[in-house]
Amino acid sequence: MDSPSSVPAWVRAEPARLLGFAARAAHPGGGFAWLDDAGRPVLDRPVETWITCRMTHVFALAALRGEPAAGERVAHGVAALTGLLRDPEHGGWYASAALAEKRAYEHAFVVLAAASAAAAGAAGAEPLLAEALEVVERRFWEPGPGLVADVWDRRWTRLEDYRGANANMHTVEAFLAAADVTGDRVWATRALSIVDHLVHGEARAHGWLLPEHYDPDWRVRPEFNRGRPADPFRPFGATVGHLFEWARLAVHLTRALGDEAPPWLLPDAVALFETAVRTGWAVDGRAGFVYTTDFAGTPVVRNRLHWVVTEAMAAAWTLHQETGDPAYLERFREWCEHAEDRFVDRELGSWHHELDPENRPAATVWAGKPDIYHAYQATLLPGLPPAASFAGALLPRR
Repeated sequence: MDSPSSVPAWVRAEPARLLGFAARAAHPGGGFAWLDDAGRPVLDRPVETWITCRMTHVFALAALRGEPAAGERVAHGVAALTGLLRDPEHGGWYASAALAEKRAYEHAFVVLAAASAAAAGAAGAEPLLAEALEVVERRFWEPGPGLVADVWDRRWTRLEDYRGANANMHTVEAFLAAADVTGDRVWATRALSIVDHLVHGEARAHGWLLPEHYDPDWRVRPEFNRGRPADPFRPFGATVGHLFEWARLAVHLTRALGDEAPPWLLPDAVALFETAVRTGWAVDGRAGFVYTTDFAGTPVVRNRLHWVVTEAMAAAWTLHQETGDPAYLERFREWCEHAEDRFVDRELGSWHHELDPENRPAATVWAGKPDIYHAYQATLLPGLPPAASFAGALLPRR
């Protein structure tokens, strides 16, 4: 591992600062609330499952690090996932306290939250993890393509005529955490199936600009949401931040599989990383990553999202850690400087979640600062040993 001087001091201090910003995130009705620019809970928004899961995951990592009060917040999240947000009649988890459809995206985060909470020893987390994995396998996993489907209605009777890379990416993340926490390698094998199809297959076939949207037979839908290019979950074109995220997960997967890892995983991660830099970084003459491009690599949505630079930082660090190549460390430090200069909000806390193309605070895609998941992970990662997941890096046995 690199010496502490390789990592800027503010990055090492940032996880604790972010936890302070999120101290009021617990919703009095259960789960975790969307946070505004000052970290105040937005209580008139329904409690959303993905926010509750991501915050539960973060607090579980904090608990594993011995942070005071984190355990109580993990328990608060687990309570919502076994109560408020869980469907006791039909099984699975609602998209939110006000939306009963069942999405693979949210279910992936239930698995991630439960795995991290179980690693932290939270009461009820192990059965929650077992149930979540069973639901994902029974309701979302499609053995033919070896990928997950996307959205069901509440009763599991209607499946949306759509398949997506985003939900599958977070399923990889969740399966890697589940493999680390349960010791069951089947989840790493499932993660490999997804990465093989979408990274080694689709991304490679499209010049590493991974298509996000597909039909039920996994045929690319290149025009999907052209009229809504800034959609926060299903934007048109290729998503720069996801290229970085897939690159990092591919490296994590090599660690999960060990000697059984296919030799293409690391080269594919490098190709995704290089493509994200080439098509996303400072392409319009200003520092920052654009949100999306078309399939020629031309920017479409030029706003800068905080989660994109956090994933760039995390991918650069992970590739440096894996390869020892100092070029990745240089990129990591460059993007840390950019994040501190433009995104880190020293006045109100956390990070600005969105900037316009001139790097001024904006709210076209996101309003407020909903959660701290991306920034917390990116700034925590340089202090962790190489692992397949964040929870796995913090497990006591390591």
